Amino acid sequence: MQGEAAADRRVVAVEGADALPFLQGLVSNDVLPLGKGPGIVWAALLTPQGKYLADFFIARQGDALLLDLPEAVAEATLRRLTMYRLRADVRLAPSALHVQRGLGDAPPDALPDPRHPALGWRRYGVEAGTAPRIDWDAIRVAHVIPETGSELIVDDSYILESGFERLHGVDFRKGCYVGQEVTARMKHKTELRKGLARVRITGEAGYGTEITAEDKPAGTLLTRSGDRAIAYLRLDRATGPMQAGAAAVELDQSPDAAAIVQP
Repeated sequence: MQGEAAADRRVVAVEGADALPFLQGLVSNDVLPLGKGPGIVWAALLTPQGKYLADFFIARQGDALLLDLPEAVAEATLRRLTMYRLRADVRLAPSALHVQRGLGDAPPDALPDPRHPALGWRRYGVEAGTAPRIDWDAIRVAHVIPETGSELIVDDSYILESGFERLHGVDFRKGCYVGQEVTARMKHKTELRKGLARVRITGEAGYGTEITAEDKPAGTLLTRSGDRAIAYLRLDRATGPMQAGAAAVELDQSPDAAAIVQP
């Protein structure tokens, strides 16, 4: 059984005795459980100021430890990881494996997407996979799941505003990592005033359109699917009717709506 090809991903093997401790000290999630057997973790790499640089999956398949990276940030991420490597016994090696993903029944060697059950499974193998057919943007919008370059902006986004806690991408008990101090302070000492949420739209408005409320800036429209979209909002101004250009916008209050800012 094959899944769809994920051509916008790059797989890199992480080798060496220090591979897991090296990643543990850098990323937002706890990767040490991968030392016990097959599994998959979603995590972010941050700046020292706590801003987003990249998100990726770290998977253990057999004896191999793999990074499943968005192609758009792969080179910059690998350069950053190499910079942090210093004298650690870690090697980042190109892999010939491809990423497949799918919904429904999973192949025996597939791993469940750790972010949300609606995202199905991921598989790493020598075959590229079938032509894409699934509307992944519709799934992301329905469950408010951010994507690199769309909702997750390098040197700008904060992972708690982007929903990493709800989507199992950050661990507050794992200890130090780059950007941990800022992230922990946002969690424990401040109330988030901005973040991602799902909205309903009536009218034409596309990605990047400014959202206003009573003529005041209230946020930005991001990925849209049909009459719903992910938006980055100022939460104190998103309580009533809003506009995005000529389109009417309102916070989606339906039972399955999930604002990321409310884990």
